[in-house]
Amino acid sequence: MPLVRALVAAAVLAAVCGTGAACATGAGHDTAGPTGTGTGHDAAGPTGRSGAPDDEPFFVEPGSPAARQAVAWRAAGLTADAHLMDRIAARPQAEWLTGPDPAAAVRDRTTAAARQKRTAVLVAYYIPHRDCGAHSAGGAPSAAAYRSWIDAFAAGLGDRGAYVVVEPDAVPHTVAGCAQVVPAERYALLAYAVDRLGRQPGTHVYLDAGNPGWIPDPAELVGPLRSSGVARADGVALNVSNFHTDQATSAYGRRLSGLLGGTRLVIDTSRNGNGPHPGPGTDLWCNPPGRALGRPPTRRTGDALIDAYLWIKRPGESDGTCRGGPAAGRWWPSYALELAANSRG
Repeated sequence: MPLVRALVAAAVLAAVCGTGAACATGAGHDTAGPTGTGTGHDAAGPTGRSGAPDDEPFFVEPGSPAARQAVAWRAAGLTADAHLMDRIAARPQAEWLTGPDPAAAVRDRTTAAARQKRTAVLVAYYIPHRDCGAHSAGGAPSAAAYRSWIDAFAAGLGDRGAYVVVEPDAVPHTVAGCAQVVPAERYALLAYAVDRLGRQPGTHVYLDAGNPGWIPDPAELVGPLRSSGVARADGVALNVSNFHTDQATSAYGRRLSGLLGGTRLVIDTSRNGNGPHPGPGTDLWCNPPGRALGRPPTRRTGDALIDAYLWIKRPGESDGTCRGGPAAGRWWPSYALELAANSRG
């Protein structure tokens, strides 16, 4: 983005959104790398709210950072940029629950979705020692606090239903060797989350299982996922906040699913339109240049094993303070614009 345009956009966005924190939602979280029989909701595949058809759209947040950015740029006369930003603003994206009191936010999001007869997509991201102390460090202060947090999350869901992705990175970080974590304790907390959230009517739970570039041999994930309750989840989530192509991710997921007896998949396609950064270098997962938006969210996957393609990572929110980015989860207009400009339609 040229300097003058960036300064104008920043000034207008500040006027529209207030502080940077006010425009940031969710978590940017760091993703360093990379059967279940379901929860009894629908053996033929999840349908979101009870009785809703498989092609019912997911909920689109009217006041998302991308939507506000488009408004700000139009007000500043940056019509072409605003049009590109619409490519993000018009798509359903997940809401990340990262703070100590999730119930109200969960209730508000699922209520808004239900009013439109749409399905909310939520991310539970509050496990103790979250992100193994990296860019998105934080989480619950204790195991007991986390269980209470999950109970509050479930209470916020009520009977409205949602797709819930449980704890991105938690299993892969543990398998990769996070020194802060006792594996058995973490897996027990994840199993609690899967079981508790899965009891809510119409809610479909997907346990995060990383991506093809992190734990290359999916067999290493089988035992930990089983200990984390995957057999009672609707499936696993793959490629969250990462950039691997649909082809590579689905191939990896098919291998993992086979080892787990047929576990189903959802895949994050929010930023994988150009695939992963080819390198060389390190931290290629963190705000890599040249990436693009991926396949729009849909239940019409054309693959019997894949329940949905979702935008779990919110495009335009930073992965962390790398390559000039703001803190993890903060809205970064120039990066969002690049993702949109590079996308194919």
